[in-house]
Amino acid sequence: MHRPGWYVVQVQTGRETQMCERIEQRCAELDEQRDADIPLLQECFSPRFRTQIKFRGEWRYKEKALLPGYVIVVTRRPVELSHELRKMSEFALLLEAGETFVPLRDDERAWMEEFTEEGKRTIPMSFGYREGDTLVVTKGPLKGREGMITRISRKKSLAYVELHVNGVRITTTVGLGIVPKA
Repeated sequence: MHRPGWYVVQVQTGRETQMCERIEQRCAELDEQRDADIPLLQECFSPRFRTQIKFRGEWRYKEKALLPGYVIVVTRRPVELSHELRKMSEFALLLEAGETFVPLRDDERAWMEEFTEEGKRTIPMSFGYREGDTLVVTKGPLKGREGMITRISRKKSLAYVELHVNGVRITTTVGLGIVPKA
């Protein structure tokens, strides 16, 4: 049997975690009613990233939404899931390209799977240094993927990266600490 796809669901920005809970609850109820062999939903998560912020002179870790206004659903049955999402009272729209539901590309899924695990989908912070105009990432998920970075904010410990979701280019942020060259 093929592995389930990772599909993107648009939700109200700021309500990603609550919507995951609602979607999981709805799907669990449906599975119980239908006594389904294959669950409608294997996982629902709001991907997050870890960064550092300076607060009163101290660096503190903070987690933020990787894709504000979106959650990822893992399912083998996207058409049925989309139908059920439309019945919910809250806004939840499974994104499609034309009339087809398109899962995340394998490279994007692999990147997220490499640095996260089911139940904890938080991308850790990367660290690197500047050498002239060149950024060298020495640790974390951006190591070897400097080409994804479009710009950095040293003060906010952020790297702006481009992802392609359903053929749409999205710029988001991930944690990047710039440290002195060792």
